[in-house]
Amino acid sequence: MIILFKDERLQRELTNHKNLAKRHGAHRTRKIEQRLADLSAAPNLEIMSTLPGRCHELKGDLQGCLAVDLDHPYRMVFEAANDPIPVKPDGGLDRSFVTEIRILRIEDYHD
Repeated sequence: MIILFKDERLQRELTNHKNLAKRHGAHRTRKIEQRLADLSAAPNLEIMSTLPGRCHELKGDLQGCLAVDLDHPYRMVFEAANDPIPVKPDGGLDRSFVTEIRILRIEDYHD
């Protein structure tokens, strides 16, 4: 899958081990790097449902976004970035055709 980032600052943070460890600590850094590797290796987003990390669609203010678990309660939040966004006949996201995502942030959105 193609991985894009919300902005250059986030890309520098998440793709540089030293920057990542400085901001998130060793344990979360390992989780972030594993999730990025999983996403990068997956041919489409549907594959993520078979891997650890619970890839799930979000609701409320984050409607249209998805997340994968890191260390509780932190999540990697992202969105489908295909143009156009693949949808099922019922209007839901067709994960089997999502081949491009945009990472938006790492956060605990449960606050």
